[in-house]
Amino acid sequence: MASPRPTSRALSRGDTVSLLLFLVAGVGLAVWAVVQSVATIVQALPNRDVRVAMPFLDTAAEAPLGPDGAPVPVELGAGAIVAPELPVASLWALVIAEVLLAVVVVTVVALLLTLTIGILRGQIFSRRNTAIVTTAGTVTLVGLAGVPFFQNMVANGALARISDYTYDRGPVQVIDLPVLLGAAFVAAVAGTVFSVGDRLQRDTEGLV
Repeated sequence: MASPRPTSRALSRGDTVSLLLFLVAGVGLAVWAVVQSVATIVQALPNRDVRVAMPFLDTAAEAPLGPDGAPVPVELGAGAIVAPELPVASLWALVIAEVLLAVVVVTVVALLLTLTIGILRGQIFSRRNTAIVTTAGTVTLVGLAGVPFFQNMVANGALARISDYTYDRGPVQVIDLPVLLGAAFVAAVAGTVFSVGDRLQRDTEGLV
């Protein structure tokens, strides 16, 4: 029976160092995401003076940009407001958005770290790694679509509360379609590359 060729020799010392740095950065990113989400939820749960970031669409405002700080008309694209309180539904949407963000980041980082550890052990192409890459791509897409959706609910609730339900900011595209489609393309390509690589490796091992 043919024995598989070791794939660890495909990694240079520079590759190994880069992957180890990726491991450290991944752990740092996961910790940062959890800390930020927990801090945001803790600050918002009292439901008093909640700071909410939001996109605007065709919204006129004035900014002190003229001579001696004179007000100049500007068009807002994004900003932040402080709502005295949020409707209950919007407060829950904020919690869901932050929890989903943390879960997505931690899950994707954990999957990619598992993949990285496998590569460091010489397991580059395999069905397991293909499944990991595909799952990581799917979870990323869920986050890119789900987190902005709930964040928009928070923004709508904050504006409604501040304006006493009289402000209509019009339709806003909360999901960045180019980013979402780009991520979907990258995920599909990565899954295909690992799938083809696994098949080619098994075919090559069969010839040894």
